[in-house]
Order: sequence, then C-alpha cells, then structure tokens
Amino acid sequence: MAVSVSILAIIISLHLIAFVLAIGAERRRSSAVVKPDEYDERTYCVYKSDASTVYGLAAFGLLLLSQAVVNGVTRCLCFGKGLVTGSSTTCAVFFFILSWISFLGAEACLLAGSARNAYHTKYRGYFKANDLSCATLRKGVFAAGAALTLLSLLGSTLYYWSHSRADTGGWEKHQNDGLGMTHTSYPPQQQQQNNEYPKV
Repeated sequence: MAVSVSILAIIISLHLIAFVLAIGAERRRSSAVVKPDEYDERTYCVYKSDASTVYGLAAFGLLLLSQAVVNGVTRCLCFGKGLVTGSSTTCAVFFFILSWISFLGAEACLLAGSARNAYHTKYRGYFKANDLSCATLRKGVFAAGAALTLLSLLGSTLYYWSHSRADTGGWEKHQNDGLGMTHTSYPPQQQQQNNEYPKV
C-alpha cells in the first residue's frame, strides 16, 4: 500500500485544528466571582464564558475522527493482510502503540476538562462569607490535551507511513508477477514439431 498524500493531509489537518481548539479552550477557561443574592442571605457564583467547553468538545471530536481515519485505512494493524517482517513493521507497531496512548490521553484531558469547565457551583454558604470558592477548571488540563494532541499527530503520521512501507499488498503483487513470468508456454508450431520426433 502506497502512502496517500490525501490521507496524510486529512490526518495532519484534523490534528492541527484540534490542537488549536485545545489551546483556545485553555485560554478561554471559565472564571467566576462570588456575589450576594439580592433576595436571600446566601451567596452564589457568577460564571463567565463557557467557550472552553465548546472548544474542548470540538477538539475531542476532531481527534476522534482523525484516529478513526488512520485506523480505518490501516485496518487497525490487526485486520489487514499482514505486514512484511522487518524494521518497518517494528516501527509500525511502535508508532501504533504511541498513537493510541497519546490519543487516549488527549481525549481524556479534553473530555474531563470540558466536563469540569461546564460544571457551575450553585449557592454556597451565607452572605459575606469569606471562605467561599467557586469550582473552576484547574489551569493546564487543556494545555496537556493540546500537547498530547501533537504527540498523537506525530505517532499517527509515522504509524501510517511505516504501515504503508511494511504492508504486504505490494510484496504479494510482485511475488505473483514473478511466478507468472517463470511459466513458459511454447507456441503451437514448436509443440507440433516436438511431437513429430519419434519416441525412443
């Protein structure tokens, strides 16, 4: 199987867009301030933008789509015709594992960050209390997801490239061509001449 430029472009583009969205989610994390309720003695948290949740979920979806593309093309390494034994196969297995580990880590960070960012603390404590805290997402969760997205990009790209080099499809084709070339057939006239000689 030859390396397809269009497949590589899709994989790289989806990963890069997911990376940009993860960085945007980190920069647009929700913040909150404590305010007193006009009609009650309790206080509550007022949250700002929820853009991080949208960005994080969008990055989650794009990364999932990219992983589906690369594993669909390579048949997830396990369901294809098989790979030729050699250094390319070893690299393909290594980068396959790397791509999945980084993918799962990135998805976990993006999903957990989106869920935590969407959580809003309701009423807390009493009026003018000094020990109130509004639940917000810890800094660096989406940044970790962005870093793992880049690592997933590297692993997926190199996995696809190594798998394309180690795929047995091209080797089997050339092997069959070679077998076909070794078979010789005689023209009818030559066969007739051979039959004319008397057998001893």
